[in-house]
Amino acid sequence: MPTYEYACRKCGHRFEKFQPMNDEPLVKCPKCGRAALKRLVGRGGGLIFKGSGFYSTDYRAKEKAKPAVAPAPSGDSKAGQGGAPAAPAAAASPTK
Repeated sequence: MPTYEYACRKCGHRFEKFQPMNDEPLVKCPKCGRAALKRLVGRGGGLIFKGSGFYSTDYRAKEKAKPAVAPAPSGDSKAGQGGAPAAPAAAASPTK
């Protein structure tokens, strides 16, 4: 429910009233009793978020899932199979 600001045109009394949007505007001034109230255009209230879920970090996963299998190394697809690391290739030496 919004808070409306009113001012009396006769006595100048200003006040705020918390009322539903579908209620009719007030007419009678609570201070002088005359039917001279005018609803003012207010600045509006601040927007208040209560509870959780309003920060970008609230929806982020706690820890990214790690892949179950490591990606295959680039190049020779048979390298690394069999459980033992592949032996380095021997440098070819020129024969005399």
